[in-house]
Amino acid sequence: MKDMNSLAHTTWNCKYHVVFAPKYRRQIIYGKYKKSIEQIIRDLCERKDVTIHEANACPDHIHMLVSIPPKLSVFMGYLKGKSSLMIFDQHANLKYRYGNSSFWCRGFYVDTVCSNKKQIQEYIRNQLKEDYMADQLTLFEKYDPFTGEKNRKK
Repeated sequence: MKDMNSLAHTTWNCKYHVVFAPKYRRQIIYGKYKKSIEQIIRDLCERKDVTIHEANACPDHIHMLVSIPPKLSVFMGYLKGKSSLMIFDQHANLKYRYGNSSFWCRGFYVDTVCSNKKQIQEYIRNQLKEDYMADQLTLFEKYDPFTGEKNRKK
Protein backbone atom coordinates (compact mmCIF):
# COMPACT_ATOMS: atom_id res chain seq x y z
CA MET A 1 0.00 0.00 0.00
CA LYS A 2 2.95 2.38 0.42
CA ASP A 3 3.33 2.63 -3.38
CA MET A 4 -0.29 3.71 -3.83
CA ASN A 5 -1.09 7.26 -4.89
CA SER A 6 -4.46 8.94 -5.00
CA LEU A 7 -6.40 11.55 -6.89
CA ALA A 8 -9.86 12.85 -5.96
CA HIS A 9 -11.71 9.60 -6.78
CA THR A 10 -8.89 7.28 -7.76
CA THR A 11 -6.23 5.23 -6.02
CA TRP A 12 -3.47 4.17 -8.34
CA ASN A 13 -0.05 2.58 -8.67
CA CYS A 14 1.02 3.03 -12.30
CA LYS A 15 4.73 2.51 -12.81
CA TYR A 16 6.17 2.35 -16.31
CA HIS A 17 9.54 1.46 -17.80
CA VAL A 18 10.01 3.93 -20.66
CA VAL A 19 12.75 3.96 -23.30
CA PHE A 20 13.09 6.58 -26.03
CA ALA A 21 15.85 7.74 -28.36
CA PRO A 22 16.90 10.77 -30.41
CA LYS A 23 16.10 10.89 -34.10
CA TYR A 24 18.26 8.53 -36.17
CA ARG A 25 19.53 7.17 -32.83
CA ARG A 26 22.33 9.75 -32.93
CA GLN A 27 24.73 9.54 -30.00
CA ILE A 28 24.07 13.06 -28.76
CA ILE A 29 22.60 12.62 -25.28
CA TYR A 30 25.69 11.71 -23.31
CA GLY A 31 28.07 14.49 -24.34
CA LYS A 32 27.87 18.17 -23.56
CA TYR A 33 24.06 18.17 -23.71
CA LYS A 34 23.48 15.50 -21.05
CA LYS A 35 22.96 17.79 -18.05
CA SER A 36 20.58 20.16 -19.82
CA ILE A 37 18.53 17.33 -21.35
CA GLU A 38 18.28 15.64 -17.93
CA GLN A 39 17.12 18.91 -16.34
CA ILE A 40 14.53 19.53 -19.07
CA ILE A 41 13.08 16.04 -18.63
CA ARG A 42 13.02 16.41 -14.82
CA ASP A 43 11.27 19.79 -15.06
CA LEU A 44 8.64 18.47 -17.47
CA CYS A 45 7.96 15.43 -15.27
CA GLU A 46 7.67 17.64 -12.21
CA ARG A 47 5.11 19.91 -13.96
CA LYS A 48 2.83 16.91 -14.58
CA ASP A 49 3.35 15.25 -11.15
CA VAL A 50 5.24 12.36 -12.71
CA THR A 51 7.66 10.72 -10.28
CA ILE A 52 11.01 9.52 -11.63
CA HIS A 53 12.10 6.47 -9.63
CA GLU A 54 15.17 5.70 -11.73
CA ALA A 55 16.61 7.20 -14.91
CA ASN A 56 19.73 6.74 -16.99
CA ALA A 57 20.91 8.55 -20.09
CA CYS A 58 22.89 6.38 -22.47
CA PRO A 59 24.66 7.92 -25.51
CA ASP A 60 21.76 7.11 -27.86
CA HIS A 61 18.70 6.49 -25.66
CA ILE A 62 17.11 7.18 -22.29
CA HIS A 63 15.69 4.68 -19.78
CA MET A 64 13.23 5.83 -17.13
CA LEU A 65 11.16 4.14 -14.43
CA VAL A 66 8.30 6.55 -13.72
CA SER A 67 4.97 6.73 -11.93
CA ILE A 68 2.47 8.41 -14.23
CA PRO A 69 -0.98 9.39 -12.89
CA PRO A 70 -3.80 7.70 -14.83
CA LYS A 71 -5.14 11.12 -15.87
CA LEU A 72 -2.07 11.52 -18.12
CA SER A 73 -2.77 9.08 -20.92
CA VAL A 74 -0.67 10.99 -23.46
CA PHE A 75 2.34 11.77 -21.28
CA MET A 76 5.02 10.54 -23.70
CA GLY A 77 3.77 12.86 -26.47
CA TYR A 78 3.93 15.76 -24.02
CA LEU A 79 7.41 14.80 -22.72
CA LYS A 80 8.97 14.30 -26.15
CA GLY A 81 7.27 17.30 -27.78
CA LYS A 82 7.98 19.86 -25.07
CA SER A 83 11.51 18.61 -24.43
CA SER A 84 12.33 18.91 -28.16
CA LEU A 85 11.26 22.55 -28.14
CA MET A 86 13.17 23.27 -24.93
CA ILE A 87 16.33 21.49 -26.14
CA PHE A 88 16.26 23.53 -29.37
CA ASP A 89 15.75 26.74 -27.35
CA GLN A 90 18.81 25.99 -25.22
CA HIS A 91 20.94 24.51 -28.02
CA ALA A 92 19.95 26.32 -31.22
CA ASN A 93 22.75 24.67 -33.23
CA LEU A 94 20.93 21.31 -32.99
CA LYS A 95 18.01 22.60 -35.11
CA TYR A 96 20.16 22.28 -38.21
CA ARG A 97 21.04 18.64 -37.50
CA TYR A 98 17.55 17.47 -36.51
CA GLY A 99 15.12 19.64 -38.43
CA ASN A 100 12.89 22.20 -36.77
CA SER A 101 11.15 20.30 -33.98
CA SER A 102 11.93 16.61 -34.09
CA PHE A 103 14.79 15.85 -31.71
CA TRP A 104 13.36 12.45 -30.68
CA CYS A 105 12.49 9.60 -33.04
CA ARG A 106 8.80 8.81 -33.59
CA GLY A 107 8.42 5.73 -31.40
CA PHE A 108 9.14 4.76 -27.85
CA TYR A 109 8.99 1.70 -25.61
CA VAL A 110 6.78 1.52 -22.55
CA ASP A 111 6.02 -1.36 -20.23
CA THR A 112 4.04 -1.58 -17.04
CA VAL A 113 5.91 -2.60 -13.91
CA CYS A 114 4.40 -5.00 -11.41
CA SER A 115 6.39 -6.78 -8.76
CA ASN A 116 9.68 -6.57 -10.67
CA LYS A 117 10.31 -2.88 -9.85
CA LYS A 118 13.67 -3.59 -8.17
CA GLN A 119 14.97 -5.61 -11.14
CA ILE A 120 14.02 -2.85 -13.57
CA GLN A 121 15.66 -0.20 -11.38
CA GLU A 122 18.82 -2.29 -11.30
CA TYR A 123 18.66 -2.82 -15.08
CA ILE A 124 18.33 0.93 -15.70
CA ARG A 125 21.14 1.69 -13.25
CA ASN A 126 23.49 -0.73 -15.01
CA GLN A 127 22.41 -0.06 -18.61
CA LEU A 128 25.35 2.19 -19.41
CA LYS A 129 27.85 -0.39 -18.12
CA GLU A 130 26.15 -3.15 -20.16
CA ASP A 131 26.20 -1.00 -23.32
CA TYR A 132 29.90 -0.28 -22.79
CA MET A 133 30.70 -3.98 -22.31
CA ALA A 134 28.78 -4.89 -25.46
CA ASP A 135 30.70 -2.23 -27.40
CA GLN A 136 33.99 -3.64 -26.13
CA LEU A 137 33.04 -7.11 -27.33
CA THR A 138 32.53 -5.83 -30.87
CA LEU A 139 35.75 -3.83 -31.10
CA PHE A 140 37.52 -6.71 -32.77
CA GLU A 141 35.59 -9.21 -34.81
CA LYS A 142 37.30 -12.36 -36.04
CA TYR A 143 35.54 -12.22 -39.40
CA ASP A 144 34.58 -9.25 -41.50
CA PRO A 145 30.75 -9.20 -41.52
CA PHE A 146 30.66 -7.92 -45.10
CA THR A 147 33.23 -10.12 -46.83
CA GLY A 148 33.39 -13.12 -44.51
CA GLU A 149 37.20 -12.99 -44.58
CA LYS A 150 39.27 -13.39 -41.44
CA ASN A 151 40.39 -10.06 -39.90
CA ARG A 152 43.98 -9.53 -38.79
CA LYS A 153 44.75 -8.06 -35.38
CA LYS A 154 46.56 -4.74 -35.59
